[in-house]
Amino acid sequence: MNESYVSLLVLAAVALGLGTVILMLNGLLGPSKPTASKLDTFETGNEPEGDARQRFSIRFYLVAILFILFDIEVVFLFPWAVLFKDYVAAGLGTFMFVEMAVFVGILAIGLAYVWRKGALEWD
Repeated sequence: MNESYVSLLVLAAVALGLGTVILMLNGLLGPSKPTASKLDTFETGNEPEGDARQRFSIRFYLVAILFILFDIEVVFLFPWAVLFKDYVAAGLGTFMFVEMAVFVGILAIGLAYVWRKGALEWD
């Protein structure tokens, strides 16, 4: 076996062994006195109402996916905005600005499409 993998295998074995030991010690030494109040579902101190397995509208998931999409856009915009002055000084300012304008334009077209289809409206 390659010597570079030996340290990786040792690390994996130690992590697996330590995790197993901690779980076993918790099961053996940890307190276990289940009561009805401990086994009850806790939701901010309120009594649970209805079934926990209710169906959500597909619009909920669409809004969540769109939120993640535009949140990732901000993740790309922030470092670009921080480094833009350095790119201008290096003579790449126009190129970098056009590239980011194309990126934001594509996302704006997607937002307009989703908005026109009514995916952002709640019934």
